[in-house]
Amino acid sequence: MEQTIPTSGRLLGLDYGSRRIGIAVSDTDQSIASPLETRHRRGMEADARFFESLAAEYTVAGLVVGLPVHMSGDEGEQAREARAFGEWLSEITGCPVDWQDERYTSVMAQDLMQDAGLSRKLRRTLVDKLAARMLLQAWIDRRVQGNTGPPGPLFDAATDDD
Repeated sequence: MEQTIPTSGRLLGLDYGSRRIGIAVSDTDQSIASPLETRHRRGMEADARFFESLAAEYTVAGLVVGLPVHMSGDEGEQAREARAFGEWLSEITGCPVDWQDERYTSVMAQDLMQDAGLSRKLRRTLVDKLAARMLLQAWIDRRVQGNTGPPGPLFDAATDDD
């Protein structure tokens, strides 16, 4: 039985990676996402304890996991891993999970930080949680606009309508 994410309560946005997971959190009204932290993976048991504690601390109502899909929109091995992670995390926390296409999030985060003049070392420490914030905000914006269909990329390629 598929669970729907409630329309109020904090959400966690997760930029899944095999070594690191970027984490963002929304406000209780689900209107603004903020970067929270980057979790360096430490094994299934340690990660389970961490995410259980985090979900309890923030009284999380739902999870939004980024899907690293190919440019064509097809899902590959990394997307399958992210889906498996999201399902596992849903079981661990008892929270419903949904997905957001995360194409371009890391590139956009890197560009934003570079434009802000941040050092390469600082950018490396911030990129995952900033990417998580971007994918969570995109999911929130998609929901506010009433688009409950499959998640699309964070932005569409420019079109010439003239």
